[in-house]
Amino acid sequence: MTREELEHIIRASADVTNQYEFVIIGSQSMLGQVPNPEKVFTVSMEADIYPRQAPDLADEIDGAIGEGSQFHETYGYYAQGVGPDTAILPKDWMTRVHRVQNNNTNGRVGYCLDVLDLFLAKAAAGRDKDREFCMALLEYAYLTPTQALELVPTMPLDDDVQRTLRATIRRWAKALRDTDHPIPEE
Repeated sequence: MTREELEHIIRASADVTNQYEFVIIGSQSMLGQVPNPEKVFTVSMEADIYPRQAPDLADEIDGAIGEGSQFHETYGYYAQGVGPDTAILPKDWMTRVHRVQNNNTNGRVGYCLDVLDLFLAKAAAGRDKDREFCMALLEYAYLTPTQALELVPTMPLDDDVQRTLRATIRRWAKALRDTDHPIPEE
């Protein structure tokens, strides 16, 4: 997905829901902070999105411009209507979002996660595809392990899960260093 395609999804979501502000939380939220990232970050054809003031309308987005819809068939990308609880995010994540608003969004607003918050949400989810995405974020130096580790205590997770999350981040950084990627030490 490209930044322009994300802007189209924001505009289409607004048309479907008659809402003004949207939150984008999945991997494509990176496009708010980094409009033209490396190809490894643009392979997904879906944007996880919900209306900020009316998250219950996410189902309408899913139905109208979601996977398998006419929108998807026409453009080759789609929106995944999600909810605010879909991702586990650090405290104060909303203070770090990146605003996407322009003529291509018809003036509607898409709030995209900061790369650091995106990294932690994906690390907490812990799926294979999330691990690959997180390791690529580290490899391309969009954040350092230290930055991520500093925010772990703000994650709404119990102490044991936070400890596991810190160990995972350190393990990923070590794996990259072991393959000659210049990942900074903590």
